[in-house]
Amino acid sequence: MTPDELLRKEAAKWLQQAAKDRNAAQLLLGAEPSRSVFFSQQAAEKATKAFLTFHQVVFRKTHDLKDLGSQCATVDPSLEPILGDVEELTDYASAFRYPDAPYEPDAAEAAGALEVASKLCDEIRRRIESAQES
Repeated sequence: MTPDELLRKEAAKWLQQAAKDRNAAQLLLGAEPSRSVFFSQQAAEKATKAFLTFHQVVFRKTHDLKDLGSQCATVDPSLEPILGDVEELTDYASAFRYPDAPYEPDAAEAAGALEVASKLCDEIRRRIESAQES
């Protein structure tokens, strides 16, 4: 297997996990919005890690979408607008997973989080696939 094929394979693994998280967010949207927002954050996080993996950028173990997004924007500045939108999902990685959450997100908030995460996941998948075709 060539180095390029290995990069594609690793990026694909991250994207597969992101797709599973998107699916979970969708399934939990109405029933458990606080869990749905968590999985939306996870999908966005894994999509950024797929992008970074594909471009051979080392990233630290973090849930911080601002940090990960900054690394992605260094590789491709045209991603900045969508990465800026996704930054707001960072708190969903932990804010509602434990007792004493600041509030309970509703289905509308969960739907917004899923929309933003999905937009990023789709765009990153598209960019990786188009780079592979080159």
